[in-house]
Amino acid sequence: MTHSARRMFELLEPICLVTYLADECNEELAALGHRTYWDGYFASRAAPLGRVPAQVVHAAFYSFADGEVARHIPSAWETIPPEASVAARERGSAASLRRILGDELADSPGLVRAADLTTKAATYAPTEGRMMYAGMRTLPVPGDPVARLWHSATMLREHRCDGHVAALVGACIGGTEAHVLDALARGIHPPESFGRLHHLPKERLAPVMDGLRERGSSTPTAGSRTPAARPSSASKPLRTSLPSRRTTPCLLPNSTSWYPSSNPSPRRWWPRGRGDAQRLMGGGVRRPIRRVRGR
Repeated sequence: MTHSARRMFELLEPICLVTYLADECNEELAALGHRTYWDGYFASRAAPLGRVPAQVVHAAFYSFADGEVARHIPSAWETIPPEASVAARERGSAASLRRILGDELADSPGLVRAADLTTKAATYAPTEGRMMYAGMRTLPVPGDPVARLWHSATMLREHRCDGHVAALVGACIGGTEAHVLDALARGIHPPESFGRLHHLPKERLAPVMDGLRERGSSTPTAGSRTPAARPSSASKPLRTSLPSRRTTPCLLPNSTSWYPSSNPSPRRWWPRGRGDAQRLMGGGVRRPIRRVRGR
């Protein structure tokens, strides 16, 4: 069952990434009036939680440094309702997914079956302890198969992200600490140059690095992880997949065979080439800020 959860992640993650890599979603959010990429990101992804304070979004997202969320929430919602932002995200993501797939595949019976099975899995798991997933479960499931596939894949992604947070909390690893350990695991030296860290002030990073050294999770020069840190980092995917398997019992053992036989390579699903998607997943590249003309 753990293998099934991991296999679903590998199949569905490229579908979710159109939201962050393709142009259509950014254009829809910019048309609403969001001035930067991050305004649209926070406003649309946090929208299922309702008009909550920045502290709640910070807690749910977990991996952003103190103050980063507050620069965008609640100001991004003051003139643009959360409902409008989440609808724009769905429209843009579905449009980019349809463009990438092409009309023939997007309108095929196989796509409808994929959407139906993904929705079945996405609405099967319990919501307890899954803040972002529970928020998305409150949204209506789209009728259009392409939009439904994206929506349900994104629900499962949030379910898995909530699992990441639970694993990190259980290991007493903070969000910024997780980025440091991830950078070290990737061989990025110094880890402060990592995409999710390099913009943070040195005075903010210094206590994080010192804390990891004191706990024995990194060497004094922060050049590598210590053996004590490796089990926590290596076991996070497993500890994430174990709870994620609660989404798969509703599917038959061969249900993942819905993956279109006419499109056997996952590479076609990556929005702008597999390399860009992998870098975004790792946080190694900061997304450029897009501004609306005239603002």
